Amino acid sequence: MGRGQPVLAQTAKRYMKELQEIVAAFAKAKNCGKTVAIATIVKVSGSTYRRPGARMLINLEGQRIGSISGGCLENDVFERAQQVIVSGQPMLVNYDTTSDNDIVWGLGLGCKGMVQVLIERLTPENELSPMTFLGECLHQRQVGVLATIFHIEGHIKAEVGTHLMLHQDGTIFSNLEDADLSADILEDAREVLDKNCSLFKAYPLLGGKAEVFIEAIQPPVSLVIFGAGDDAIPVVRLAKELGWYVRVIDSRPANAKSERFPSADEVILSRPEIVNETVEIDNRMVAVVMTHNYLHDLEILKILLPSSVQYLGILGPKRRTEQLLLELKEGGMHLTEAQLHRLHGPVGLDIGADTPEAIALSIVAEIQAVLANRSGGLLRNRQEPIHNRSTG
Repeated sequence: MGRGQPVLAQTAKRYMKELQEIVAAFAKAKNCGKTVAIATIVKVSGSTYRRPGARMLINLEGQRIGSISGGCLENDVFERAQQVIVSGQPMLVNYDTTSDNDIVWGLGLGCKGMVQVLIERLTPENELSPMTFLGECLHQRQVGVLATIFHIEGHIKAEVGTHLMLHQDGTIFSNLEDADLSADILEDAREVLDKNCSLFKAYPLLGGKAEVFIEAIQPPVSLVIFGAGDDAIPVVRLAKELGWYVRVIDSRPANAKSERFPSADEVILSRPEIVNETVEIDNRMVAVVMTHNYLHDLEILKILLPSSVQYLGILGPKRRTEQLLLELKEGGMHLTEAQLHRLHGPVGLDIGADTPEAIALSIVAEIQAVLANRSGGLLRNRQEPIHNRSTG
């Protein structure tokens, strides 16, 4: 069996705010006993506006949460979703925009790509709903894998819209009937969990084949801001707009107050030398040091530099950061190239920022670029496609 086509690993992170809103809307509908539909992009090729994992929730009252295109597919998907809600039968819709004929049939698309959208009915009583699983991953801030059969050929013991869900702790939930297919998907799901890279896979079976989207589900980006000054307020606000989980830590009781940061998930009072006892520091965390206190920054860097944080930014001039690093080295700390590579000082992209809001924009944009493995340059100068290629 050949390997599937890898998909951009950061899909869930890129759609985090949208996914949170969809999960919340589904939970509300479930509590009210309402049936809804979820439309998910499961496969693309060529140039498309949204990527695999983009979702839109639809109800019978006409409400839509999320999007799967720049606005050209939503109305058509909405109409089809009404049929799915009534019939209960999942529907795979192919939108091929590589032909100029699309204008004739009314959508007027121009991205020159192919998009496959799976539309599924979600009932309040369905405990194996993919939205319930996604909600658990978000609320527990844990990784997971969602495998979805979106296309079948021939006469096989598999159905479109069935799922296998793999939790971070290895717990498995599945409504797949074919034991052999389930075992093969589970093997690939474990690889996706390990490598954090979604993939498409076509599984040949006796009498046909099944196409599956195996999606790596990521928890929200975990941002910890060290320093609760006024300039941290817009950083928190912008990070929350992206759906990140944001914590603010400061040693000053007057600053470390939740009312100063109403959108922050946590505001923590802690001395700088014991912050590793206050928050769990791991490789899923990104951190920004902006205490405006040299000695505090020194203590925090002693903890964060040797750690496995994905990203570490520090506010202040380059000479100040160099002095901090020199003092750490003179104190006996050995700094590796990998540790120094994760350090961004001065923090932020060079966008000419000189106000707290603009500086916050440059900081959050740089973190986003680093997480997406991008340089943060001008798109017009990029030689490669805007999105990573993902073909089926």
